[in-house]
Amino acid sequence: MDVRRVVELWNPDAGLSGTGYLVADRLVLTALHTVRGAGEVEVRLLGGDAWARAEVLWPVEEAGAPDAALVRLVGGCWAPPGGEPVRWGRVDGAAPPTEGRLSCLAVGFPRSEVRDGVRDTKEVRGHVETLTGLKANGVITVYVDGVAAPSRGEGRWAGASGAALFAQGRLIGVLATDRARDYEANQLTAVSVESLAARPGFARAVGDLVLESLTTEPSRAWTAYDVEAPPGLNNLPELPSRHFVGRADVLAELERALAADSQTITQTLHGLGGVGKTTLALHYAHAHVGSYRLVWWIRSDSRELIEASLAALALRIQGAAASDLTTTQAADWAVGWLQTHPGWLLVFDNVERPEDAATVTGQLRSSGRYLITSRYRSGWPGAPIALPVLDEGASLDLLARLTDDGDAEAEARALAEELGHLPLALEQAGAFVAQTGSTLGEYRLMLRRYPERTTAAAPGGADPTRTVARIWRITLDAVHARDPRAVDLLCTAAWYAPTEIPRELFTELAEDELDLAQLLGLLADYNLIVLGRGTLGVHRLVQRVARTVSPEDPHRTPERITRARDGAAAALRRVLPFDPRLNVAGWPGWRRLLPHVEALLDAVDPADDTEDTDFALNEWAQYLAGQGQRGRAIALLHRSVDASSRLFGEKHTSTLTAYNNLASAYEAAGDLDEAIALLERTLTARIEVSGDDDPHTLIVRNNLASAYQSAGDLERATPLHERNLSDRMRLLGSDHLSTLLSRNNLADAYLLSGQLARAAPMFEETLDDCVRVLGGDHPFTHVVRSNVAYCCEAAGDLERAVALLEQTVADRARTLGGEHPDALRSQLHLARVHQAAGDPSRAITLLERTLDVCVRALGDGHGLTGSVRSSLSEALEQTGPPSTNPAVR
Repeated sequence: MDVRRVVELWNPDAGLSGTGYLVADRLVLTALHTVRGAGEVEVRLLGGDAWARAEVLWPVEEAGAPDAALVRLVGGCWAPPGGEPVRWGRVDGAAPPTEGRLSCLAVGFPRSEVRDGVRDTKEVRGHVETLTGLKANGVITVYVDGVAAPSRGEGRWAGASGAALFAQGRLIGVLATDRARDYEANQLTAVSVESLAARPGFARAVGDLVLESLTTEPSRAWTAYDVEAPPGLNNLPELPSRHFVGRADVLAELERALAADSQTITQTLHGLGGVGKTTLALHYAHAHVGSYRLVWWIRSDSRELIEASLAALALRIQGAAASDLTTTQAADWAVGWLQTHPGWLLVFDNVERPEDAATVTGQLRSSGRYLITSRYRSGWPGAPIALPVLDEGASLDLLARLTDDGDAEAEARALAEELGHLPLALEQAGAFVAQTGSTLGEYRLMLRRYPERTTAAAPGGADPTRTVARIWRITLDAVHARDPRAVDLLCTAAWYAPTEIPRELFTELAEDELDLAQLLGLLADYNLIVLGRGTLGVHRLVQRVARTVSPEDPHRTPERITRARDGAAAALRRVLPFDPRLNVAGWPGWRRLLPHVEALLDAVDPADDTEDTDFALNEWAQYLAGQGQRGRAIALLHRSVDASSRLFGEKHTSTLTAYNNLASAYEAAGDLDEAIALLERTLTARIEVSGDDDPHTLIVRNNLASAYQSAGDLERATPLHERNLSDRMRLLGSDHLSTLLSRNNLADAYLLSGQLARAAPMFEETLDDCVRVLGGDHPFTHVVRSNVAYCCEAAGDLERAVALLEQTVADRARTLGGEHPDALRSQLHLARVHQAAGDPSRAITLLERTLDVCVRALGDGHGLTGSVRSSLSEALEQTGPPSTNPAVR
């Protein structure tokens, strides 16, 4: 290095100072970031006073350029001192192969190094590791060994970027990142001049003869930079299956992503275990092995495996030369080689966490392509490709190819559905059927009867490790070793619907929210669940196996299965909203939990019903009855009666409650004879067990009175209502919901018996109390307001009746939803009042709109749909031509 060539630069536009090196007449090499965006810069020699104007000659386009620039002085002649040209060099050409490091020197103008008012330079001495010091894009890492003691001050080395880096008397680079922090930092980065020489326009700007020493210097094959890989180098495993279906679109998407015009592309495939991520990656890699310099398969279950795979790459490229390196050294060498040999494909298979692969990919940001497979969905760069299970068509195609039986489509469709369209499970089933001569229907029956043994059966010639049961057992063993509670959580989740399972169902299995999150994270790490926002999902085949007793699996003993089933039922009981018929605020919760209630009760044998499943049966039935689904409610309540009778006895309070609820469902469905007979027996038993004043006795008596009333037997209904109201006033108080209910029912009985004068004030008083006690949005408030409207209608006050019903229609649509049966009944009532008030056009419009909703939401066969259609027909007959609404006909 000739210190007389060191110059100081000043960028007046940005207020930055820097260092440069005079490499030719009027030509200075410096850092690009020092002169970026400047129209002109100023330059002066070491020890000089005058500043000269200069302009940026190279690069012409700053975007994407390395942090280096050539500056040309404008006017004057700045001949290099001594007349001897600069000798250019490169990292591997500047040191003997017997040494592991290359000594280097840089001289710069740190801003704080001022002595006697004159700028001075300071030296930085360091070294470059010859095997690993040259990184991607020609970046050199320099380790600082010594530097002259600086003066104190902020940013003591700021201004030294752009200094020339010399080794063995040759210019090998230009400092890009200066030491803007304290001197404790021990690394600098530089841009190699060899990488600059390969950039368009650089050699022309400097002069080809000036670079002659660089281009003619002999190459040595002892560094990461010079060793070449054999053509077609790869370590790809064999394809696990010759059948590859249903992935053409995602394979094309993968090919487009990796063929994009970019220096480095990272593409991630994510999905459930057994969904075919590895198979897809292997198909792509095998198909495109000739398109890359090399293709290297990296097992990525852990960082140790990643490092070992990279070390194997070093051994494959270097041969015996790498045998003396440790695994870490060999992996580091491989990274250095990849940095300087672009055009490769690295496949990271089954990466557990994004940060595991990032330890490598972060060092290789401009050299090749990455294909990553993982069970994780988030945290990956770019746009990860989600690999779902196969669609139905692809599942049927795969089974047909495996079994050579394209005629059993119905059985294939049913089996694919039970296997959740999981490719691994379909391959296993098809191979078993083909080997044993079974039919798909027989395999499906075996899957139901012996799920654990069926999913563990590997046909001859198949990889015994590639079975669903094998994955299940090995994975669960690993999870259990980490935290046995995670296995309990998974077995509990197996009793719910496979998707959107609320996390709140598992709070009793963890110490707190953080503990629960960690348990769920552990299961997700092993691909046993899929995490959503506040929910989780489990593949249906995993659920089926997890619910099945296996004497050979310690995780699925009869005791564990029973404990998981009972725990799932208890968790649902804990979170189900109360009062499913009247608690409107709880209905969103019911809609969210309903699939899991249904899945649990479908999976539990009725003979195994417990107190908690009985509770779920009853509550689900009440919710369905409130939503107008009375047929399903009756079936559930029959099962609840059977469960209560078996668990507690015929006259236990829980059993009598079940009988009461079943009778009420019969009444709502119009089977009044069955309802009355059942309620009469239940009332007698309830009085015997609980007494006349027990609240449950009053409930049964109220329901019996309502059943009499529905049957038109007001002589028996009215005295029961009067007695019930009196008892509830005495026992519960006037503001209790049950008391308000009895008062409404008695007023209704008075209205039906023609006692309008007694009914109307009682309804008005009840409505005022409901608004005060329950609020205007409570479902029972809506009921009473509708009854007040009936009284107004009976009294001929149609104007007030319309106003009350319009409010009820609006309130029910807002709180219950426009498709709820009660909201639709209010619209029907309002339309009939419009018709009675002599406004048929409004009535017809409302009835047509209501009929459309009824057909869509309730179905053609629903009783309310028939009532609306009948009312619309009557209204149309009174007004003229038939309706054009197809729902009417």
